[in-house]
Amino acid sequence: MGCVSCSSGGCGSGGTVAGCGSNGSCGTGGCNKMNVFDWLSHMEVPVALRFDVLEVKFKGGRKEYFRNVNQLDLTTGDFVVCEMQSGHHVGMISLQGELVRLQMKRKNVLLNDDLKVIYRVANEKDLEKHTQAIARDLPVMYRTREIIRELKLNMKLSDVEFQSDNTKATFYYSSDERVDFRELIKLLAAEFRIRVEMRQISLRQEASRLGGLGSCGRELCCSTWLTDFKSISTSAARYQNLSLNPAKLSGQCGRLKCCLNYELETYMDALSDIPSVEAPLKTKKGTAYLQKTDIFKKIMYFGFEKDNNWYPVAIDKVVEILDMNKKGIIPESLEILVTETPTSQERKEAGSLNSDLESLDRKYSEEQQKKKKKKNRNNRNKNKSRAPKPDGAA
Repeated sequence: MGCVSCSSGGCGSGGTVAGCGSNGSCGTGGCNKMNVFDWLSHMEVPVALRFDVLEVKFKGGRKEYFRNVNQLDLTTGDFVVCEMQSGHHVGMISLQGELVRLQMKRKNVLLNDDLKVIYRVANEKDLEKHTQAIARDLPVMYRTREIIRELKLNMKLSDVEFQSDNTKATFYYSSDERVDFRELIKLLAAEFRIRVEMRQISLRQEASRLGGLGSCGRELCCSTWLTDFKSISTSAARYQNLSLNPAKLSGQCGRLKCCLNYELETYMDALSDIPSVEAPLKTKKGTAYLQKTDIFKKIMYFGFEKDNNWYPVAIDKVVEILDMNKKGIIPESLEILVTETPTSQERKEAGSLNSDLESLDRKYSEEQQKKKKKKNRNNRNKNKSRAPKPDGAA
């Protein structure tokens, strides 16, 4: 899905959204990127009491706030001509009313005279120029990448956004080091005859601008609703007992997935009652090593050295065994403690699970051996058919 004001594509010609008769401004936010649902839109407020600041959205989900000094009668989804630092730009109104005041407070945007203004509602000529400016984005981006390769600059250009009046273009790039792009700016300004602004973005911001699908099958959080990118460490995966596999933990930006932080606080609260087992448990049957911890069921699974079964032990029993080992007391076995606890069914399920895995391994190995024998038999038959026949044989 998408419309003429976003970069997600999926639109028909002329900015018409497929399956949407409202041309991307249906109010539900389903057609646009990072929209906020205006749940106060049905409440009529007198014109004199309306909040005169509106939220306007541009390409890539970028949003800015502008004053409606001319008291224009605007609705969500209208295209307006906005004041810029140099020239003007066409954007779409994404939010208005009291919700804009709350958004400005949340994003720490000051309400003062420095806010730029909305000139007018965009007419057909403005929209035509805006469409022509959007059409320049891709060719200019490809040409700029060629120039970057010729200059051998260590930077990755991800997007280009032309201003609607075709006087300025913003180049979004990412790099791990400081880049001297003074020569690049001279070449771009001379070739395209525009004012050039280079804006460095992080890899997460780059992924949010490009969009895509995550491993969960849904659109990327950073390109749909997530705006604040918090630092994520591998300890978040350790607390959740996830495998430290970079291929599975990394998102499309190449960094750790943002969703690792979503349930981290819940896991931290659940782990507060889990004892830390720094050494294996000592029993008369043998040494039991920690294999798995079920945080929410408060069960810890232990296994012996030459035993394939895992034995579930309640947390209070684990604490009891640890205290006994510190005092030099060695219990008989984990099985005795398990049968005394109400988690004996868990032990049976764990044992049956291990036995099922072993049977699958045996079945797979037998099938592999059968395929290998069949292949060897076919090779022998081929060799016999190719062998030269004795004289006089038919």
